[in-house]
Amino acid sequence: MLKTFYQTELIEAGCDEAGRGCLAGPVFAAAVILPEGFYHEKLNDSKQVSEEDRYELRSFIEKNAVCYQVASVDHEEIDRINILNASFKAMHLAIDKLEKKAKFLIIDGNRFTKYKRVPHQCIVQGDAAYASIAAASILAKTYRDDFMRQLHQEFPNYKWITNKGYGTAEHRKAIEQFGLTPYHRRSFNCTSTQLELEMD
Repeated sequence: MLKTFYQTELIEAGCDEAGRGCLAGPVFAAAVILPEGFYHEKLNDSKQVSEEDRYELRSFIEKNAVCYQVASVDHEEIDRINILNASFKAMHLAIDKLEKKAKFLIIDGNRFTKYKRVPHQCIVQGDAAYASIAAASILAKTYRDDFMRQLHQEFPNYKWITNKGYGTAEHRKAIEQFGLTPYHRRSFNCTSTQLELEMD
């Protein structure tokens, strides 16, 4: 049973990201403020939920959350500021856009760059412990998956429709065969040779 809040004195938002370990595409993050008594039996860390259930949960979260926002940082900025900073920046951008101002943040993981003067608590595996972080993980994951499906239309050889940019065997094989696309993260070890894809 997921806990709804870490504390109850301040308006609390849960934050999580998706796509940190990918070789291509942006990193997405979400911030979610939930009402008291929020509950869905399938809600959990997005990695523990089937794709079909993730989209069912997304609709439920978007309908029932007090407010939520999703933001992303693209591959070029990831290369420029590194993936950890890009993940924090995406969370900050999502928090920025919330209609209701969060006064306390709970963050999935063990590190976070402080957002303005808002107090925060990092929670390792927080997406399996707190409903708002789990909800943020569902939103970040589904929005990112949708984005990678769109990129798949442009570069179908890399099978982003299934691997979503993660370094699967099929993805790495496609990089060896076809080179890097403009969406690959150059700062990541995509291949031993870092082949460039020639664009006409």
